[in-house]
Amino acid sequence: MSDKLKVGILGATGMVGQRFLTLLDNHPWFEVVTLAASARSAGQTYEEAVGDRWKLDIPMPEWAKKIVVMNVADVEKVAATVDFVFSAVDMSKAEIRAIEEAYAKTETPVVSNNSAHRWTPDVPMVVPELNPEHLDIIPFQQKRLGTTRGFIVVKPNCSIQSYTPMIHALREFEPTVVVASTYQAISGAGKTFKDWPEMIDNVIPYIGGEEEKSEQEPLRIWGHIENGEIVKATSPIITSQCLRVPVSNGHTASVFVSFKKKPTKEEILERWANFRGLPQELNLPHAPKQFIHYFEEDDRPQPKLDREVDGGMAVFAGRLREDTVYDWKFVGLSHNTLRGAAGGAVLSAELLYAQGKITKK
Repeated sequence: MSDKLKVGILGATGMVGQRFLTLLDNHPWFEVVTLAASARSAGQTYEEAVGDRWKLDIPMPEWAKKIVVMNVADVEKVAATVDFVFSAVDMSKAEIRAIEEAYAKTETPVVSNNSAHRWTPDVPMVVPELNPEHLDIIPFQQKRLGTTRGFIVVKPNCSIQSYTPMIHALREFEPTVVVASTYQAISGAGKTFKDWPEMIDNVIPYIGGEEEKSEQEPLRIWGHIENGEIVKATSPIITSQCLRVPVSNGHTASVFVSFKKKPTKEEILERWANFRGLPQELNLPHAPKQFIHYFEEDDRPQPKLDREVDGGMAVFAGRLREDTVYDWKFVGLSHNTLRGAAGGAVLSAELLYAQGKITKK
């Protein structure tokens, strides 16, 4: 009998579900035992259910191919097989909120990639290096849900991780204004060039809902717990534009920032180089050794060259320069389906496990 925690993946057939599957292959603490998806996939083997829709450039793990997919709507049945679940279901926000709470109420912790609960006042939205203290709100959530073991934790939007960590490392200098334009890969829409050929040689200057997320979600990460709720920060002011670009993986950000106490270039680079969060201190399996990488070269970071460093879990900065309107400007990059999506959720689960918040049933 394995000592590993038994894990289920909800929404296992989609791109993020596939990422969860590959990231958890041979994980030292977690073992995937259950794959769940929509009713149309239920009853088929995972290989049959995915068919020609495998979207990753690494092969489907052999052990997963013959697992019979369960119906994600059979909450009690799925929950009975696992210690906790990762959620990447493709439903309306109302349906996602309902089904994730239903799983939590079976005393099954839910670590979600979805956006539906990001603004639920007692649900922590966590980048493990930046705001692990928000996990302290879980008991308030459990009181509302009537659970002793079940809860929901979510990760933020994938694109904000291309610039928020760099700003976070400089918070002692009190950033006041941030202008962040993101150039987002097509995998952020769950697509490849094969199934979205119109993106080749193209840029789309609009991604629905993305700019609001880019402007508001960092403020929630920098918020604080008050009266059983997470209250978002009031500064800095963030304004954003989000464009879809013909890149397979990796979200790039062009960032301008002003501070109340303007740091020197040396101070910025020193803070980035030495920034370590709780995942690094605990040496969690998916924690990058160096969280923020800075490139001195003028033509870096680049998605094609840099997104896979540290298993795609690091973030990258370059082109730090003084600006004529704002104090400083730089370019950021993060891997959107690894650090930004499934990998970020796996790292959150590792932190929850290390803190004793996720255990065997």
